[in-house]
Amino acid sequence: MAVICLVFLSAYFSASETAMMALNRYRLRHLAKKGHRGAQRAAQLLERPDRLLGVILIGNNFVNFSAASIATLLAIEILGESGVAWAPVICTFVFLIFAEVAPKTIAAAFPERVALPSSHLLRVLLFLFYPLVWLVSALSNGLLRVFGINHLASQNDHLSREELRTLVFDGAKIASQSQNMMLGVLDLDEVSVDDIMVPKSEIIGIDLDDDLDTIIQQLRNAQHTRLPVFHESIENIVGILHVRSAIRFLSSETLTKAALMQEIDDAYFVPENTSLQTQIRHFQKRKERIGMVVDEYGDIQGIVTLEDILEEIVGEFTTDLAAASSDIHPQEDGSFYVDGGATIRAINRALNWQLPSEGPKTLNGLITETLETIPEAPVCLTITGYQIEIIRLKGNMIVTAKLFPRLDVEH
Repeated sequence: MAVICLVFLSAYFSASETAMMALNRYRLRHLAKKGHRGAQRAAQLLERPDRLLGVILIGNNFVNFSAASIATLLAIEILGESGVAWAPVICTFVFLIFAEVAPKTIAAAFPERVALPSSHLLRVLLFLFYPLVWLVSALSNGLLRVFGINHLASQNDHLSREELRTLVFDGAKIASQSQNMMLGVLDLDEVSVDDIMVPKSEIIGIDLDDDLDTIIQQLRNAQHTRLPVFHESIENIVGILHVRSAIRFLSSETLTKAALMQEIDDAYFVPENTSLQTQIRHFQKRKERIGMVVDEYGDIQGIVTLEDILEEIVGEFTTDLAAASSDIHPQEDGSFYVDGGATIRAINRALNWQLPSEGPKTLNGLITETLETIPEAPVCLTITGYQIEIIRLKGNMIVTAKLFPRLDVEH
């Protein structure tokens, strides 16, 4: 009977050790903050894992050695001198199955159910045997320091961005839309403004060199809340006109270009390699919603808005991206006519493709870089499994290309 009791005690210590070490530390903190007593006790014990392991292993080894001694005496009494040889074999088999493998397997599968209730007894044992536990911990920690190991200084529960991304993607049981938003926030630091900007060839603005009637008509039909104002080209930008200011101008009695100039705000310029994480903070600090993206020479490359960054987090404000994009035109055969100026990032996002996006930002740039020349006639090529057929050229630009989905990709 004594041996059976010792086997159960050994199983308890083995299971407690595995369960305490297998606890999810972040869930444990969550439960502790909610007032769960068991979680609070377990969290306190895990603050000093050396002492926790010390009390568990002291108890476990004491129980195992006691059981082995008793089992040896019983074996000698029953089997005689040959029992000395049989006792270790029997004890090893019994303890391995019933006091090690089985309880540790259960504890690894259900760490909370084992660790949280057992934390109460472990705390009592730690209090009762504290001097011995302290001595064992001091000796073991001193030995570790001889080898240059400081386990207390090396404890780090902070997750890197990639670890957190994996946790959100693989471990979190949340709605897919919320999950995508979290992943979008984590990816902001890896995306720069030139990845999402509207290229300067597609910027819609007010040219002050146009006649006044044309400008007024453009203001009345404007589909954007903020419009760049420039002379002749976007490179000669004057400022940004808000639609509220345009309404105030249109409702005034004096409709002149000079009056329009009074409503224009200064333009805000953004370096092209600025990460979205940084840019959204700049927008917030400066109370801006739109910025002109410039390269290292100060030349305007495009325009970026706060809405563009928000779409990186929450997704496009539409359900059918391919149909809604003015650059992507679905065909009946499953292919897509795509404008050469469409960004690779927009194509991948709209079609759920994996075209390479590390180099050129636009489809035109990707094709010309792959061909290593500017095509003079329509040609076909394959990029990472996607068949691309150049449909129309204009000067040095690819105006339209026909893209076919990869055969190994489901859509």
